[in-house]
Amino acid sequence: MQYTILIVEDETDISKLLVKILETAGYQTNQAFSGTEAKLLLEKEMPDLILLDLMLPGMAGDKLLYEIREKMNCNVPILVLSAKSALNDKVTLLNMGADDYITKPFEPEEVLARIQAALRHIGKRADKRPVLSYKKLKLYPESRKVMVNNTELVLTAHEYDLLHLFLQTPEKVYSRENLYELVWKGGYYGENNTVNVHVSNLRKKIKEADPIEEYIQTVYGIGFKLG
Repeated sequence: MQYTILIVEDETDISKLLVKILETAGYQTNQAFSGTEAKLLLEKEMPDLILLDLMLPGMAGDKLLYEIREKMNCNVPILVLSAKSALNDKVTLLNMGADDYITKPFEPEEVLARIQAALRHIGKRADKRPVLSYKKLKLYPESRKVMVNNTELVLTAHEYDLLHLFLQTPEKVYSRENLYELVWKGGYYGENNTVNVHVSNLRKKIKEADPIEEYIQTVYGIGFKLG
């Protein structure tokens, strides 16, 4: 299995260096250059491990750490990167939920060793992302498979991404703008009917497998949510 690691680091040179170190070692990487950008990526899909700088624009690293642990209720391994080396700083972050602490400047071998240790520590959980379920629907992130009433749905990539997003935060109402930015990763200008069409097609496919239950609710004037 190829693990995916999210690098949250605003210094471009350091981020590029980490990408080179990790991809050379066989890991897949994603990059975020602010705490806010990282949060948006995490709301869409969780990586296997996060490398988190503390001094970030938009949302500080310690605030993002709190969001991941307390609000997202996620136990993905988080390794903090920081120039701060004081013992009380390390203890505070570990108590907040960080799995490890790497002091800048770092050696590539140290970063890889800490990552390998964190992935070993979580054992089987790192090898399989949890199945997401709602009513009679189950979504398997590892295989991108969706089952409803024991029937496998044939979804487009964007339909799958929309459903995955809804299932990760079932109580959240997403505006069309939110969905377009998170799934299509582009600016939304209001006149584009793309989101409506994809949600409609997704509903139809789920309805064919389960004619009784409703799965995606329209919140008039706002957008869509599970319901």
